[in-house]
Amino acid sequence: MRVILTREVKGVGKPDDIVNVAEGYARNYLFPRKFAVPANEANLLQLEKRKKLEELKGEKMLEEAKSISERLNDAHVTVSGKVGAGTKLYGSITHADIAQAIEAQTGIKIDKRKIEIDEPIKSLGMYDVPIRLHREAVAHIKLEVVGEQQ
Repeated sequence: MRVILTREVKGVGKPDDIVNVAEGYARNYLFPRKFAVPANEANLLQLEKRKKLEELKGEKMLEEAKSISERLNDAHVTVSGKVGAGTKLYGSITHADIAQAIEAQTGIKIDKRKIEIDEPIKSLGMYDVPIRLHREAVAHIKLEVVGEQQ
């Protein structure tokens, strides 16, 4: 029996996949738990419409991400932190700190999860920070970490 999956089913497929399964499996497991719907003409048309809408939404999001990326590329953002001995910071500069600084200095709100630094920054200096706005749009900002005036 052909069904359209509405959720990921381990060993069967991902959402919106059209798969063949045993009739009993579909009727007794997938349908009651709302993991799938029958692959009839109406449901196939609905799936096609939903995929087209998602594609348009994805294109719009990509365009938006590219425009933000162009505005952010090579932007210079400064973050200050308390300095200990030498160039070491007390604590560290985290994703959230960087996101707040970007919003304060450029006016562009960035989700902290999109900032791609491997680990928090713990010393003064200049850093190149990549920001993944979309799978295909990555911006790079110049982050300068300076000591706070005391």
